[in-house]
Amino acid sequence: MQLREEGRNGAARIAVPSVARGSRYRLASLHSPPELSGFAMSSGILLAQIFCLVALLVHLASIALVTLRGGRGQAGDARPHGRPRITILRPVCGIEHAIERTLRSGFTLDYPNYELVFCAASRSDPVLPVIRRLIAAHPSVPARLLVGDDRISINPKLNNLAKGWIAARHEWIVMADSNVLMPPDYLDRMLERWDGESGLVCSPPLGSEPDNLGAEFECAYLNTYQARWQLAADAVGQGFAQGKSMLWRRENLDRHGGIAALAADPAEDAAATKAIRANSQRVRLVRQPFTQPLGARALQAVWHRQLRWARLRRVTFPALFGIELFLGGLLPIGLATLLAVTDSVPGWVPPALAIVWYGAEAWMAKRLGWHCSRWSPLAWLLRDLSLPVLWIAAVSGSGFEWRGNQMNVKNDSLLAAEGD
Repeated sequence: MQLREEGRNGAARIAVPSVARGSRYRLASLHSPPELSGFAMSSGILLAQIFCLVALLVHLASIALVTLRGGRGQAGDARPHGRPRITILRPVCGIEHAIERTLRSGFTLDYPNYELVFCAASRSDPVLPVIRRLIAAHPSVPARLLVGDDRISINPKLNNLAKGWIAARHEWIVMADSNVLMPPDYLDRMLERWDGESGLVCSPPLGSEPDNLGAEFECAYLNTYQARWQLAADAVGQGFAQGKSMLWRRENLDRHGGIAALAADPAEDAAATKAIRANSQRVRLVRQPFTQPLGARALQAVWHRQLRWARLRRVTFPALFGIELFLGGLLPIGLATLLAVTDSVPGWVPPALAIVWYGAEAWMAKRLGWHCSRWSPLAWLLRDLSLPVLWIAAVSGSGFEWRGNQMNVKNDSLLAAEGD
């Protein structure tokens, strides 16, 4: 209700009774001007639309970059360093899925001069008979088994590898996890990436041969998400180490104190990245990563492994970890859905965005020969739904278990971790 009141000049004006006089009317000044609230809403809608578009373009650009780059020819005759003698260190611990096949692959490489050094921490490890049988079956390949545990860090794999690094006979050394399936051109593909600026060549892991939903879920994380972003970073000159397969020249690590230098961080690949960059050198990644057969995986085990890696990334590369929350498809597709519900974009935009988003992942996997099945889209969706939960869990704690060892990335010491 408005009250009309005559002014001194006889003109009518609107009178708004004040609250002080006990009026039941509210002061107009208590309300935000409609123009300002409308501007804020339209600005928010515009920012959401821009975010969705930029997220999609970055997603597609990374996929195109990795796919086109990975489709180039492999090592072939491009051997700028010839074929130097190489020592391959393989740390082992227990019986893993397809362990005999992955370890045997190291004996069948198409490479003239290399040795295999298997490293085990315990004489009671059940994998030791498998290794001895493989060594006996391939007498033409120089191979040794070393047993012992040198406690140089909180990292059990690094402790296991220490004796192998000291015992290696050659200047070029590869550290390769026991579950990596090595193709015949494994060493050539790593050497092909070594150039004048290289200090280390690595390969992120690719999941293959999943037998259940848990393994499909792990493939969704490893392949078209983690491996893709690592390869994209390498393509723009920002490669960082991945511990699955690492090719070294001994001198590049020895100038920092040898293998003990990798104990500077809880994860040896993070310490390796920092050591190489301190040399003003670059970490390179192979164009086509090597696979690891997954078999059946428990969802809980996959989650704990991803949480361990996320917490390690949080303390070793906090800036990169900070943007992980925005890399999945959940946020742009969710925002597009909200915009459609409020009639800010047409209703077909969210499903079209989802189809393009995950269709691009499928295209990349198919083109590069990575695992892609009818279950993959569901696994990709579950992965993106879990990414915010993983990120929050990673910043909410510091402890994790690795190979039966209780570790803590915050305390960054074995004694502190054992005391928790």
